[in-house]
Amino acid sequence: MLTRRVLAVLAFAFAFAAASSSLAAARAADDALSLVPADAASVAVIRFNELRSSPLAGRLFSDADHIHGDGEAARFLEESNLKPREDVDTVVLVGLVPSGSDTPALALFEGRFDPERLGAAARSRGATKVSDYYRVPEKGSARHGGPQAVAFVSPRLIVAGSESAVVAALAARGAGGTTFSAGAGLGRQLSRIDRSASMWALVDVTRYPAIQKGLGRSGAAHSGGSEAAGALLGAMKSVTLFSFQATVHADDLAVTASGVSPDAETRQLLEDSLRGVIAMWRLAASEKSPEIVAVLRKFKIESDQDTVTVRGTLPGSVVRSLADKRSASR
Repeated sequence: MLTRRVLAVLAFAFAFAAASSSLAAARAADDALSLVPADAASVAVIRFNELRSSPLAGRLFSDADHIHGDGEAARFLEESNLKPREDVDTVVLVGLVPSGSDTPALALFEGRFDPERLGAAARSRGATKVSDYYRVPEKGSARHGGPQAVAFVSPRLIVAGSESAVVAALAARGAGGTTFSAGAGLGRQLSRIDRSASMWALVDVTRYPAIQKGLGRSGAAHSGGSEAAGALLGAMKSVTLFSFQATVHADDLAVTASGVSPDAETRQLLEDSLRGVIAMWRLAASEKSPEIVAVLRKFKIESDQDTVTVRGTLPGSVVRSLADKRSASR
């Protein structure tokens, strides 16, 4: 689903509007991170250039092909000479403040683009030029809670999202970047993840009170069913920071997820609950998916002074099996 959403933002870039820019053309591979605002509440990075070279690419990108089934999307891609599966190398998704929508406040795309053709395709669909970016037509932005915009900054970079976020990102680019990568705001937590991972995410859960409340309610609701699952959901409402990373190694996917809590009792509850949930999964999979049992046995749960971490590796065969079963259930 995440892949489809990312590609959809590109394919319907005219819905955010577009513009060519006279800014410098070539920038470093981590240019997008330099535009992440220090007050970001969440940041996710997906390195498509690594994922598409993996034997798992066919599964990881399966949703991307569906975009060509949409007539308007296909026409936009053709007019703009954009091939998302080939042209997009890195996507950075930024959440600024909770808005009640699952649409990122800011999306930064690195790859190989044709700003002139993208801009022309956007203008033909009603995009309005404002300075060095384009504003989308009201019809396309109404459901997102405010004006949306996109700037085709260079042949290497596209910036899209809410108009205020795009304007701020362009200003930051002109000033040499933000202080996020240097450790400001959520950037202080960058040491918790491997920035070279194929995909990673950091979420400041304290900035999303609705999620914390929802986890608490979910934990209570599960108390009558799986005790371990209910305890896990209940404990997660006290987590202050969540991190996730996944790295493709040949045909395997190594994953790590961590929750941070300053409370020792909460960390112990998280650790115990995770062990219980994994044991429950093993039991449930023993008959229907026995190949998963051996994989789950190798998952490790660790804790340190403020963090509980679960890590393991999903073999390519298991990823493909899960994808096939998901497709069959549709």
